[in-house]
Amino acid sequence: MGKYLKTADTDWYKQRLIWVMLCVSGAFFILLIRLFYLQVIQGQELRRLSENNCIRLQSTDASRGMIFDRNGILLVDNRPAFDLSIILKDAKPVDRTIEKLAKLIEVPVSELMKKIGHGHNKGILSYKPILLKQDIGRDALAAVEVRKFDLPGIVVNVKPRRHYIKRQSAAHLIGYLSEINSDELKSGKHPECKGGDFIGKFGVEKVFERFLKGKRGGRQVEVNVMGQVVKVLKTVDALPGQNIYLTIDYILQKKAEALLEGVAGAVVAMEPETGNIFVMASSPSFDQNAFVDGMSHKQWESLISNSLRPMENKAVQGEYPPASTFKIVTAIAGLEEGVIDENTTMHCPGYYKYGNRIYRCWRRGGHGSVNIVKALSESCDVFFYQVGQKLGIDRLAFYAKACGLGSATGINLDDEAEGLIPTSAWKKRRTGISWQGGETLSVAIGQGYDLSTPLQMLVLTSAFANGGTRYKPLILKSVKTADGDIVIQGKRQVIGRLPAGKKTLSIVKKGLREVVNSPKGTGWIAHIKGIDISGKTGTAQVVGRANDPHLSEKDMPDHFKAHAWFVSYAPSVDPQIAVAVFVEHGGHGSTAAAPIAREIIRTYLEKDEYGRQLKAEISKQ
Repeated sequence: MGKYLKTADTDWYKQRLIWVMLCVSGAFFILLIRLFYLQVIQGQELRRLSENNCIRLQSTDASRGMIFDRNGILLVDNRPAFDLSIILKDAKPVDRTIEKLAKLIEVPVSELMKKIGHGHNKGILSYKPILLKQDIGRDALAAVEVRKFDLPGIVVNVKPRRHYIKRQSAAHLIGYLSEINSDELKSGKHPECKGGDFIGKFGVEKVFERFLKGKRGGRQVEVNVMGQVVKVLKTVDALPGQNIYLTIDYILQKKAEALLEGVAGAVVAMEPETGNIFVMASSPSFDQNAFVDGMSHKQWESLISNSLRPMENKAVQGEYPPASTFKIVTAIAGLEEGVIDENTTMHCPGYYKYGNRIYRCWRRGGHGSVNIVKALSESCDVFFYQVGQKLGIDRLAFYAKACGLGSATGINLDDEAEGLIPTSAWKKRRTGISWQGGETLSVAIGQGYDLSTPLQMLVLTSAFANGGTRYKPLILKSVKTADGDIVIQGKRQVIGRLPAGKKTLSIVKKGLREVVNSPKGTGWIAHIKGIDISGKTGTAQVVGRANDPHLSEKDMPDHFKAHAWFVSYAPSVDPQIAVAVFVEHGGHGSTAAAPIAREIIRTYLEKDEYGRQLKAEISKQ
């Protein structure tokens, strides 16, 4: 029995050993097959990959969303740009490669080496590209491509570059791009950006950055020993940015800019029933492409040192005495507070004596007997001096602020100015001196401490046009995907109402209509046969003539001349457009600003001519 058990145990061990040997032999057999596959079948391919180095990941920039006007006219798109970079790991010897490259692209060796030094300082790894020169141009591209085998480590990447088609047009509204700086990178507001990326720095480009920027893509590539791409292994497509449709009308914008040529000033136009901005022109303008293509220090200095302030959006950021356009507010306050009514008359001999000082009317001979309608139509200073005196500064300030002056309109743009509406407490707090009665007279006609922006005056005028509602100025019509699907639709937004009843509005509207339609009205020059326009002129004095009372206006230096205002809407019944025009040192609102508004209104309301211009512009695309 023991012998039988011993034999059985031996057989069992032999069987286990055979199975173990079979498993080991099988494993070695599989290993041999795999080695044969790798060394014989795939040997040449793997040897090439090993010798020529590697697989790399490359990012691809997204195409930024385009910008259109309200009618679909393309204002901003992208063009291909060729950026030249170096990968230090592949560019050996680096010095010799840089010398060859410098001759081809006509850039000093020292400048290229400086870029490489900056790359090291930023912690860029040897296998990561260091940007040497952006947008090298097609001639330089051809020279590099022809000699690419002599330039190891030099790579050319095609990137979308912002292109502002309508050079300088609507520049202050659209804004511009510029390279992201270190502070912006550290802020955490741009998590998907890296050094060398461009972001919106001003205007619409900045405000709607999140819609426009798109999403970066990438690709996995095989490169040879010189760092040149041999094969694309895998691609993740970049997602293009979304397209912005603005409320501005390029035909009107172009017209306004042509009318402002050669002067400093602003034109803004709005649809009274919605708040849609049709025009936002500020002069002088600047070329946004210079910020993308690269601007020299000298060019930048010439921009910021220009006394006409081309980088300032005068429509939104410019603060100026509103002059006689403020008489609209004084009229509302006087009527609502009951210090005057439609039948109140005052005598204007050409001056008004208050205390021991004489306050002059702009018409030296006076206006004679004046009621509120005639006072607005002929812009009688004496009438409004007396209304302001009866109201007092604080009641006047209350109505001005209720009309939206002295605070931002809320337009979706950065750095909007608030203007200034003074009160007695404000002056005491600022200067330590009590308010003087004579100062109220100046404020009542829009002089003194008063400051307003053209956009604020446009919103006020537009509210008169639509019956009293103040709408937030709207610059966004819609945001759409590249396929045309609507992401966001702009909506009108009420920000307040004028502090005036129907009767007050009716009386003041009657006066504004007479400004343009009465031969004696200060805005008669804006009269167009067949188009009923309402408006108000303004002439804001910059300095008094006390320095030289005998100096004629003709001989006065430009910087001493008054600023010119004109606010308007048309048609007077069922208005379709409101326009505010401001010309720095233009002289008189009637001669410098009113004709500009007239032509904007004419262009918009004469639909046949407007339609022809629109079709011609669209056909260019």
